Amino acid sequence: MAIPLQAEELAAIKQMIGGNVRLNLLYKISRDGCSAWTFHTKCDCKGPTITVIYNSKDTVYGGYTSQNWLGAGREHSAYDEKAFLFQVRYNGTSVQKKYPIKADKLANAISCCHNIGPTFGKGDPEFPSFSGVLKPSNGVFVFKGTKANSVYNVTDIASFTNDSLEVQDLEVYKVDEGLVETTVHPWRKTPTWNITYLQNLKREIDVYAPLEVTGVEQVNVLLFGQCGAGKSSFFNSINSIFKGVITSQAPSGSTDKSLTNRFRKYQVRRGRNGSPLSFRLCDTKGLEKNEGLHPDEFSFVLDGHMPDKYLFNASSLFGPESPGYVAMPSIRDKIHIVVIVIDATIVDVYPDEMTVKLKSMQGKVNQRGIPQIVLLTKIDKYCKALQGDVSKIFSAPEIGELVDKVAELTGLPRANIVPIKNYECEMELREDIDILALLALRQILNFADDYLTNFLDD
Repeated sequence: MAIPLQAEELAAIKQMIGGNVRLNLLYKISRDGCSAWTFHTKCDCKGPTITVIYNSKDTVYGGYTSQNWLGAGREHSAYDEKAFLFQVRYNGTSVQKKYPIKADKLANAISCCHNIGPTFGKGDPEFPSFSGVLKPSNGVFVFKGTKANSVYNVTDIASFTNDSLEVQDLEVYKVDEGLVETTVHPWRKTPTWNITYLQNLKREIDVYAPLEVTGVEQVNVLLFGQCGAGKSSFFNSINSIFKGVITSQAPSGSTDKSLTNRFRKYQVRRGRNGSPLSFRLCDTKGLEKNEGLHPDEFSFVLDGHMPDKYLFNASSLFGPESPGYVAMPSIRDKIHIVVIVIDATIVDVYPDEMTVKLKSMQGKVNQRGIPQIVLLTKIDKYCKALQGDVSKIFSAPEIGELVDKVAELTGLPRANIVPIKNYECEMELREDIDILALLALRQILNFADDYLTNFLDD
């Protein structure tokens, strides 16, 4: 018996199609019989569909087409530039592999005929499929297929199917095309995301400089929040963008205890050995239920008394007698903006004791007139439709609703709540992640300028 699609596998398929889509089951051979006639009766002229095949080696693969299946007339192929093959499970382990159609084979995306089942590519057939009526043998249906596929970017069909054409089940789902492209108005509007937009954002931040009259050469951005929320990961993400490679300079990870044991004012440099940009991302201990950053130490950080690279001591709090204490901090030493980092996946169950601590810290920030922004991290884990592509984040209504909740939790305007995805498991930079992070950083620097302007006015 085939093991149904797991949540992460279903999310992967939806993401490959285009995000937050709805799938409606049309045909299932274990329920409806393995019959080409039945397949066409149930699936013809239904618009975009996804075909999912489960084989006896606990491997799940299939194909997507945006075109109609048509069983009438002679065997023919259909043109489809959006078609692709996929594999989401191999030997019982979830995977995410997408095989797009070759640019010179768009006219042969699918094969249609009244006596063959769903077939991707044109051939004998080139995709594991069936013809006529198949009866199960020992609980499996033995499909036909060749060793190679010249239409899609699959070099070895045997590897694609895990070298098994014994099929336990096949399902065809109608893709609700109304949800392939978002039908809601974006809750936050931005220009079209492309490489030009990314380069413009990066250039804006590259040339940014604080107000010269203040004498501040680098804006101090303080990151703080619950342990494991992604403070250090945000620095690593920004650092990666400007270095051009994935970096992990700041210690990061998911834990109940803070991995940060020093107060650090991290520089972000242009390239590997380039000059520093005009801001510093300040990392400190995370908030914990019983320990973590103490409110008194937090005040010393805000006021610029704590020196860079100060090592926190669990047995004694930082104070005027501590090594490196800055007795008379200037505007250059002070924090110019506070960034609260919150894990999107725990907003609905944010601990009461952490809320109390957060509000206490915010009170100290408000007393000093320092602006605040919330970085809402791990949005791809909160909204599965964003896994693999966060470019549609501002059209995802569940993220807009989450921003409302965080605004209420922190008492900040919605414009101050900025969702992001940090680099976590990736080994290469991605345009969508870069754009989202740079949008957040630009907003942070704009708000820091507001603080410096107010400082001048005072």
